[in-house]
Amino acid sequence: MLMLMNTAEADASSCVEPGLSARPEVVGRVVRVLGIGNVLLGDDGFGPFAVRTLEAEYETSEAVEVLDAGTPGLDLTPFLADARAVIILDTVRSDAAPGTLRTYDLDQLLSTPPLPRTSPHEPGLREALLATELVGRTPDSVLLIGVVPASTATGTGLGPEVRSAVPAALELAVTELVRLDVPPARRDPPLEPDIWWERSGPLES
Repeated sequence: MLMLMNTAEADASSCVEPGLSARPEVVGRVVRVLGIGNVLLGDDGFGPFAVRTLEAEYETSEAVEVLDAGTPGLDLTPFLADARAVIILDTVRSDAAPGTLRTYDLDQLLSTPPLPRTSPHEPGLREALLATELVGRTPDSVLLIGVVPASTATGTGLGPEVRSAVPAALELAVTELVRLDVPPARRDPPLEPDIWWERSGPLES
């Protein structure tokens, strides 16, 4: 899950990813769709599940990269730097009912981000965005499509509330791709999504 800090900003110099320098001239900047989450923690696997389902149901152009980013931690910065736009699918903390979708744009993420989760694998999305902003390599737009999880206990597979939210989350992602002028084409018939962790059997805590 994404760690989206509400606390006072750290010293700006500490936010820069080592080796992250000012943006070079980039031709044909891509749109990235990132699924973030730990597939061994129940509903936290929503992001990887969603992007793999997106790949199975839609064909995207070369201008779009669809990536299962797993749990990149502070290594999230390279996924953001130099992209034209980034769409992120992940779980978010909220008092809303499990399965509820929440969306946040770039300005919201930088100013009033959603409350943080407390887990050792959480990447700092706000910190990564600040790092790219410092060197002028921030995406033109960012959209976080978040779902409220029911359980992130050890185990594979999404719960019914989060699984049922996947189609609506994908519709939001496709709508954003259309807005960005990189519309995906629906596959007919769709492919079988590669949800490998659900084929490997249950994992209990």
